[in-house]
Amino acid sequence: MPFRQTILFLIATLGLFLTTGCSPRETRVSVGDRTQTIHIGNGSEPSDLDPQLITTITDAQIVMGLMEGLTAMDPQTAHPTPAVAKSWDSSADQRIWTFHLRADARWSNGGAVTARDFVYAYQRILSPNLASEYAYMLFCLAGAESYNNGQLKNFSQVGVHATDDHTLVLLLQNPVPYLPALVMHQAWFPVHRGTIEKFGKMDQRGTLWTRPGNYVGNGAFTLAAWEPHQVIRLVKNPAYWNQAAVRAHEIDFYPIEDRATEEAAFRSGQLHITAGLPVDKIATYQRDQPKLLRQESTFATTYILFNTTKPPLDDARIRRALTLVIDRKALTERVLKGGRIPAYNLTPPGIAGYDAGTYLKEDVNEARRLLAEAGFPNGTGFPHLELMASKGGNSLFSEAIQQMWLTQLGLNISIVNQEGRVFSDSVHNHQYDLASYGWVGDYLDPSTFLELMTRESGNNNTGWSSPAYDRLIAEARATGDNSRRYALYREAERILIDEMPLAPLCFMRRNYLCQPSVKGWYGNPLDLHPLKSVYLEP
Repeated sequence: MPFRQTILFLIATLGLFLTTGCSPRETRVSVGDRTQTIHIGNGSEPSDLDPQLITTITDAQIVMGLMEGLTAMDPQTAHPTPAVAKSWDSSADQRIWTFHLRADARWSNGGAVTARDFVYAYQRILSPNLASEYAYMLFCLAGAESYNNGQLKNFSQVGVHATDDHTLVLLLQNPVPYLPALVMHQAWFPVHRGTIEKFGKMDQRGTLWTRPGNYVGNGAFTLAAWEPHQVIRLVKNPAYWNQAAVRAHEIDFYPIEDRATEEAAFRSGQLHITAGLPVDKIATYQRDQPKLLRQESTFATTYILFNTTKPPLDDARIRRALTLVIDRKALTERVLKGGRIPAYNLTPPGIAGYDAGTYLKEDVNEARRLLAEAGFPNGTGFPHLELMASKGGNSLFSEAIQQMWLTQLGLNISIVNQEGRVFSDSVHNHQYDLASYGWVGDYLDPSTFLELMTRESGNNNTGWSSPAYDRLIAEARATGDNSRRYALYREAERILIDEMPLAPLCFMRRNYLCQPSVKGWYGNPLDLHPLKSVYLEP
């Protein structure tokens, strides 16, 4: 939260006490409990609300309320459930999938949602000029990658067809047994053609279609307000096909980046749910108010990104040296706390039966040898580098890593903190040296992590690529045999550890606060919460 907004927030909170004398006044939470208005801390200001352009989990959480895809996420298991598609089936080889759309699906302006809306959306996200970071998620469609890179000009040759208003057929390049889970992701959501083209071209970024009054979605809620750095307000959508099952009337998201400010807002009755919790408060809530504390394992990994386009980080020896001296056990137990687990590979274990194994082993002596071999003995002559982090993160985390690099390698690397939205842009544009980052899986399969690091991935922000790595991932895509696929993934993870475009640090566990009146908000591996399931019960 910017300084001005922080001051205004504190003044407003103080005013509650100065104007009420001895009689208690209703808080935002108590009023919300009566009116079914849920107040949620969202961590940072959204970069956009365009489902085909957003890349962060905080943005996705909002968009999931405004839009709905072929399938939706079960709030407890994160497995796919029917949504716009009431059912689906596949060919024996899992390369032809047919989705049967419900006839009562509607856009918020009352128009019918049809299979052609999905065809239009897929053409849009794959359009080269849109340059969507998530276009690669649709590359399982026959011809999709060729269309996205400009080799194929005729979109009708891509494997998506509307045989009628309520039947969508997807023709795949390779078998994808987890396709119903894949199409839950916002990259596969439909968009309203008339609205997109009213405010710009199909493949134009950043138009006004995502603003209140313009936004036409097909989700359980509509966009009522977006006041930058203040609030994003969603209200119940009367046109939603299952609106009778939606119990919340309004959901307000607050982009509060500072964890201490957010926790104070929760304590004073201003928030039902926080995005996180200061590390030094975890033990206090465990001891004194355990019913308010949520601690949930997620399908997510925290790591350091290396910008491999910049010397000396273009040298794998330097990247390995920086990685090998990080004491992950100390980081998780003394700094991060909250049940995080040290990570020695990219993909969290145990999802869909996959375990990468351990290829990374901390070794200070080897790190010093690599640094000297690269031309910087004891850090002599090493250039000035910056470790970039989001202001919403744990500053002690960055400082601990900074101290390990100084103590073990003699490298004095400075820390730069940026507002969440600016930080995200800096990383995507390769305007950083090192960055404290993380990834939450988009669906429950190891491919969501390993396809992240391919050359074609719009979310590979390191500048690194490896033909050998890409071949392994492509070969894994081509097989429907999980034992073979997982063996190929393990080979790919070994390449990541050898070349180290990123340094795995820990497998994440989310620690946050939630009022007892909130119902239907469950912990799940993807750390996303379908808003149509959430309601308040005082």
